[in-house]
Amino acid sequence: MKVPEEVVAALRSAGSVTVLTGAGISAESGIPTFRGPDGVWREVDPEDVATPEAFLRDPLGVWRWHKKMRKLVLSAEPNPAHRALARMEGMYGNFTLVTQNVDGLHRRAGSRNVVEVHGNILRDRCQDCGKVVEEPEFWEMDSPPRCSCGGLFRPDVVWFGEPLPKEAWEEAEGASKRCDLFLLVGTSASVYPAALLPQVAKSSGAYLIEVNVGPSEASPLVDSSIFGRAGEVLPSLLRALEGG
Repeated sequence: MKVPEEVVAALRSAGSVTVLTGAGISAESGIPTFRGPDGVWREVDPEDVATPEAFLRDPLGVWRWHKKMRKLVLSAEPNPAHRALARMEGMYGNFTLVTQNVDGLHRRAGSRNVVEVHGNILRDRCQDCGKVVEEPEFWEMDSPPRCSCGGLFRPDVVWFGEPLPKEAWEEAEGASKRCDLFLLVGTSASVYPAALLPQVAKSSGAYLIEVNVGPSEASPLVDSSIFGRAGEVLPSLLRALEGG
């Protein structure tokens, strides 16, 4: 595809880049979105599987539902969009990738400076002492294991009704304030507070580029929109950036 000249110019002149990715980028790897027409929340009530109250009420049921989601994530592979972003990171002095996804595909694709504002489903956190671990043997367990402190481990993801991790949010917000180019990929920009980040970047003077299958809530805010599949658009942006 041909990349608009103004987008090429913005990519080449940028010194500091922040990217915000959403469920759309991972959908191309076979991971269903949560809120779309065929999204996960059409099949199951999040109040039953994705709230602190649900875990207190039914830790076994919540754990087993997340086990199914983990299997789905582990069977997925990074797609060309993930890999293009990993390549882009090496082309800028300052590059921060903020993701709302919990699947870890950006890291598997080679991205290094990743801020997971909604956590990572392949990690677990003790609900009592807060210890965070990544133990592959936990992924096969049918019931939540116990921490050395006696508390139950739960998936290290942000559930409904929970705040974002303070450190991750501060890092994401700071990167959005400092960047001169902000790239949105595969996000509806409707889930707060992450949806505030494009506004933060815009108010700080950044040039905003949106890559999505269709208009999002951020579309009126951005400087350039490219509608299409991230797996096709981002490799084209990378080639344009490389001068190809």
